Amino acid sequence: MTDDLALVERFLRARGEDAFRALYRAHTPALYALALRLTGGDQSEAEDLVQESWVRAVRALSSFRARSALRTWLCGLLVNVRRERIRADWRRVDAPDIEPAADAGAPDDALDLERAIGALPEGARDVFVLHDVYGYTHREIAELLGVAEGTSKSQLTRARNLLRSSLP
Repeated sequence: MTDDLALVERFLRARGEDAFRALYRAHTPALYALALRLTGGDQSEAEDLVQESWVRAVRALSSFRARSALRTWLCGLLVNVRRERIRADWRRVDAPDIEPAADAGAPDDALDLERAIGALPEGARDVFVLHDVYGYTHREIAELLGVAEGTSKSQLTRARNLLRSSLP
């Protein structure tokens, strides 16, 4: 972490390209792995997320206070970029009004689950997806989202209860 802090200070002082390259090389593989996980393996989307995260990181590096590792801070930026994109996508796409035909069988369970997850409150949805879909621990989620570990646990319980009550 001290190396990261020294590189951040060098970059901020003179906008040193060598300092930025060192930070980029050290942290991009982990950011890309996280992005791949959050996008379900979509390499193009993962690359875009990493790129946007670095753009935001460069703008916000002066606000980095080293309360956590730089990598944790960068991962938090990436998670926030992803959350903003998901919200933007949901706003752009009108939810389809799908009504099963009278003679149709059971509704598509996957579609129902996707809708139910999409309808969860933001905090509960983020924790549910990170924990139950992508396998992050509550400690990792707490670091990524900047919340207490207990908050992550309660949001997961809330999400699961809301999903149970909204699905047939």
